[in-house]
Amino acid sequence: MSLLILASQSPRRAALLKQAGFQFLVYTSDLDESAFHIEDPVAHTLTLSQKKAEAVRSELKDGLIIGADTIVFVDGHILGKPSDKNDAVRMLAVLSGKVHEVYTGLSLIDSSGKVTQDCAITRVEFRDLESWEIDNYVESGIPMDKAGAYGIQDRAGTFVKRIDGCYFNVVGFPLALFHQLLRKIWSPEQIKESMRLTEPVYSTIE
Repeated sequence: MSLLILASQSPRRAALLKQAGFQFLVYTSDLDESAFHIEDPVAHTLTLSQKKAEAVRSELKDGLIIGADTIVFVDGHILGKPSDKNDAVRMLAVLSGKVHEVYTGLSLIDSSGKVTQDCAITRVEFRDLESWEIDNYVESGIPMDKAGAYGIQDRAGTFVKRIDGCYFNVVGFPLALFHQLLRKIWSPEQIKESMRLTEPVYSTIE
């Protein structure tokens, strides 16, 4: 079987990959993401997604490894995950009433070490947010593991006026881009093989 390995602990990425019908394994590393910061958002996400995939490949030699990194970009600055609740409040206040971009870099590394990668970009416009809305959302704890301190798929969906681009990219895993990259590496037979069950499954490697 053609084996996919998702180098991410994000439950949202795993859910989307499963939703698309793929079988895969989840394997994460202890990569220190804070050690990598590049001002250009495309270069940042591509570099970090590749580093995540390479960290897993150093332990697993077989399979096609998927690395992903998502950031929010506004006013020339990168917003990653908030460090605490105050930071989450700050991020949401910055995004209020503005258009920002969500970038997700995808890096696929095959068993030979070849890297295939690209970046998806989606423009998102927030309505004006009131302070009580921000505080209420942050107090829920929901935004603390999300780039830009929000998830479009959860209650923060009420903050969004419009988007231009891939919705799944904002969630954290651009499915169409992933499939485009996968087709550059695998044959149709390999892709079909990885989707052979009617009920997609995945498991985490301990």
